[in-house]
Amino acid sequence: RRLNVRVNIELLSISNPVHKKDLAVRLTDDTDPFFLYNLVISEEDFQSLKSQQGLLVDFSAFPQKFIDLLQQCIQEQNKDIPRFLLQLVSSAPALDHTPVSLNVVETNPFKHLTHLSLKFLPGTDAEIKKFLANCLKCLKEDKMMLEEKLKKTEEDLTRQLSYTQQSLSEKSRELDKLKNEWTSYTTALSNKHSQELTSEKERALQAQTQYQQQHEQQKKELENLHQKSIQQLQNRLSELEVINKDLTERRYKGDSTVRELKAKLSALEDEYQRAKQEVLSLRRENTTLDAECHEKEKLINQLQTRVAVLEQEIKDKDQLVTRTKEVLDATQEQKVILEESTEEKQRHIEKLETTIKSLSAELLKANEIIKKLQGDLKTLMSKLKLKNTVTIQQEKLLAEKEEKLQKEQRESQEMGQSLRMKEQEVCKLQEQLESTMQKLEESKQLLKTNENVITWLNRQLSEVQMAKKLDSPASAHAGGRAAVSPLGMPDRPSFHSSGISHPISPLYAYQNFLEPTHSKHGNSQCPLFVLQVQLNSQLSKPSRCLDAHTVPAAGHAANKENGDQLGLESKYFKKKDDSIPLRGLSQNTLNSEYLRPYLPAKAQPSPKAAGTPASAYFPG
Repeated sequence: RRLNVRVNIELLSISNPVHKKDLAVRLTDDTDPFFLYNLVISEEDFQSLKSQQGLLVDFSAFPQKFIDLLQQCIQEQNKDIPRFLLQLVSSAPALDHTPVSLNVVETNPFKHLTHLSLKFLPGTDAEIKKFLANCLKCLKEDKMMLEEKLKKTEEDLTRQLSYTQQSLSEKSRELDKLKNEWTSYTTALSNKHSQELTSEKERALQAQTQYQQQHEQQKKELENLHQKSIQQLQNRLSELEVINKDLTERRYKGDSTVRELKAKLSALEDEYQRAKQEVLSLRRENTTLDAECHEKEKLINQLQTRVAVLEQEIKDKDQLVTRTKEVLDATQEQKVILEESTEEKQRHIEKLETTIKSLSAELLKANEIIKKLQGDLKTLMSKLKLKNTVTIQQEKLLAEKEEKLQKEQRESQEMGQSLRMKEQEVCKLQEQLESTMQKLEESKQLLKTNENVITWLNRQLSEVQMAKKLDSPASAHAGGRAAVSPLGMPDRPSFHSSGISHPISPLYAYQNFLEPTHSKHGNSQCPLFVLQVQLNSQLSKPSRCLDAHTVPAAGHAANKENGDQLGLESKYFKKKDDSIPLRGLSQNTLNSEYLRPYLPAKAQPSPKAAGTPASAYFPG
């Protein structure tokens, strides 16, 4: 069940014999005076409650936090599904003087969380009597206060009644006086008005006779004037019809010019869309230019032709804009002429309206001829209104044309900006193409030099093999690391450290055949060459290569340290990020000391030309 319970919270300070502070909480019900539950919490009791329920608040701040929880319960009590609840739980089926626990519960869709649980003891007979006595005392004090307030209000009301009665008697006397004065004043006024009415009737009869005579004279004069005005209006009508025909012809001409401008506008929009499509295609081609270097020249030629076409189109559009401006100037001049004619018509119409108003006030009592003329005037007015509406519509059309012309000018400016951007992009592409062409030429030169070196080495290899086959087989030196197979080709070197058996290059074979052999008699001693092969760390990439260095034996160590390095320059073997990967020779491949005995007389390098490229030593 649900109950409304009153919660009283008090802080009790006790100084005898020791200064202490206790928190007293009391539960009562206004409808049931015997409903009383008490709880007294000392500082020691609060410490045990804090440890049991895991509270994070001290004893000094606990009352305020408890009040905040109760206020949240009060705010949520009128809702169908309240978030905060106060639960009074007892072990017995009814609240019959048994201990009770008060729980502050927060409801969630997942779980009911109890923030605080306090155990209350039921009040004893003495406590209930004391509580009832306090309630009686409070009620008696309230009763005394209410009785005093009642006496004061009765006295005030009696005073106000006497004062209002006196004022009522005075007002009634004044009313009687005013009634008497009003009756005498009305009788005098009625006598005066009757005399004035008789005199006014006589004057009205005399004026009526005079007005009738004047009206007959005016009627004759107006008829003459009216006939003259009818003739003038008919002449004016014929003139207005002629002007109307001219205006309709001008309107048709303006409509035709508007249609031509619309057709030109649609053509310009189509050309603009085509230009947009061409810009999109140009951007796509720019993305593919990095991968397709050999097709760049063709694409640039196509772009140049397109740029020329676009420039011609811009010139055509500029001519169209000038033409449209001329048409606009002509239409504005026509507009000025029309405005002047309309102002003259409006002035004339105002004059006619003034004359018609003056005549209509006096011709209301005229014959049926005047009524017919009024109908004609109304038709004329309607025609003039129609003409005014036509002029207004023409002004609106002219304003729309001006807006369209402004839009066309803006679009032409945007097209000019886009063309400038395209020209800048074309310049950038030309610069990129020139740089790529330079790189291609450098790579072609490198390839030619490498091919020349490889062809020369192959020739030397074939000559050495032929010489070996003709000569008797000589025994290799005991300290050599590479051996020759029975077919005259060097065996593949075994790389024990890396565990890779890679196919040998022609340079390696050539260097193996350059190893000198002992003569038959054993008298001639030649330097022994030891091959040291270094594998590049990037064997997995397609641009891997073998750097072979020829190292002399122990006897020729000084020559290696002090010898000049010949062959290709170092700039041809540096790895570039934007260059094409090539299989080339290393810088230290061709050593001058070891290749000099085997090179022809023309190809041997001079001591001065130590840094010249390999293309100078190996002619094509």
